[in-house]
Amino acid sequence: MAGKIPIHTISLGCPKNLVDTETMLGTIADSFEPVESLQEAAVVLINTCGFIQPAVEESVQTILETAQDIEDIPDRPLLAVTGCMLARYGEEMKQELPEVDVWVPLSRQREAGSYLLQALGRKESEAGSAFEPGAHASPPRVISTGSSYAYLKISEGCDRSCSFCLIPRIRGRMRSRTVASLKEEARSLLDRGVRELVLVGQDVTEYGRDLGPGQDLFALLRELASLPGLSWLRLMYLYPSGINKELLNFLREITPPFLPYFDIPLQHAHPDMLKAMGRPFATQPDRVVDLVRSHFPRANLRTTLLTGFPGEGEEHFRALYDFVRRVRFQHVGVFAFYAEEGVRAAEYTGQVDEERKEARRQEIMSLQAGISRELLAAYQGQEMPVLVDRSHPEWPTLYEGRIWCQAPEVDGICYVSGESLFPGDMVTARIEETWTYDLVALA
Repeated sequence: MAGKIPIHTISLGCPKNLVDTETMLGTIADSFEPVESLQEAAVVLINTCGFIQPAVEESVQTILETAQDIEDIPDRPLLAVTGCMLARYGEEMKQELPEVDVWVPLSRQREAGSYLLQALGRKESEAGSAFEPGAHASPPRVISTGSSYAYLKISEGCDRSCSFCLIPRIRGRMRSRTVASLKEEARSLLDRGVRELVLVGQDVTEYGRDLGPGQDLFALLRELASLPGLSWLRLMYLYPSGINKELLNFLREITPPFLPYFDIPLQHAHPDMLKAMGRPFATQPDRVVDLVRSHFPRANLRTTLLTGFPGEGEEHFRALYDFVRRVRFQHVGVFAFYAEEGVRAAEYTGQVDEERKEARRQEIMSLQAGISRELLAAYQGQEMPVLVDRSHPEWPTLYEGRIWCQAPEVDGICYVSGESLFPGDMVTARIEETWTYDLVALA
């Protein structure tokens, strides 16, 4: 580590962005060493999110606050910014934020070392060779999530044309990584002690459609499920129209390690709204839920929903509310629609006022809180495997972990008491208390 340049990273937005940050750290590892604080750093790199307006505002605020914080450091670190916000706004963002010293384009993140070294006045050759994204080899990567889990990003971009989404414009068409490179990366993660792999992509069900024969989701999952050391395999971002009997039958075959946890972003329940959103399953969204539960009676269901989409009247919202009450999802994320510049829906008639959007969002979340509380109460007194993520910062015998139906970062957690536990440990614990979203257990 001697002689390496200390770098502090801040990753905003989704897990896919976090993987990008970890990969950047891996590609510059010959020259840069990650550090925990701004005070230790010679470079601060912020990977921004630009998906919706609140994410953009958070990114801008983080940049401004960080710029202010580093001004008080005697040897001020270099401030570098990359990510989706830069891809979305480009030169406009550069003009608005003169506090930033270096801008690393989203499409050139694998060459981040060259940008940073040049700004530091160092020779670009010190950055090492940039990883070629089209190569079959797995990209180098520094894991920031600890020993318990890691994200595996299987594709980039999206071919869908949802009327509320900017991802295809920001990230481009879908590009799948090869099965070979993903298997190599997964093996590397497991060799480092990771117990759970969380597969992420804009649409996991579409994986491999742009590749040749033998490079589909079935082939990938078959290879991953056979790897030694893999305890849990979780799939996130399953597009509803991509879930069918063939896929579900296959998932049963690889259980375990596949977890019957289905993250299905439905967005709405009323056919008028789904059609306006450009979703290709505009009738009977219950069908995908019933199909999953017919194959996995114990399935854990997560979804995301939009309230206040243009044209959403009271009857549309009531249909959504009744749908959530009837289906009883284990996990629900609700977002108020933002009329983002560049999305088709921003030009639609029937825009809903902000206060009503938020009131509807709160109403769904209140309903879901009661459902979550009731569902978690069923775990009271059960003995369950808990995957330990980290120690609690204040209590030496308290740890934060998850049972199988809690995905990292987006769901609740399980607080587990025990002696001499470590991140990555899988322990059997008795559920002693159940709350609205979290659990308390004793190992």
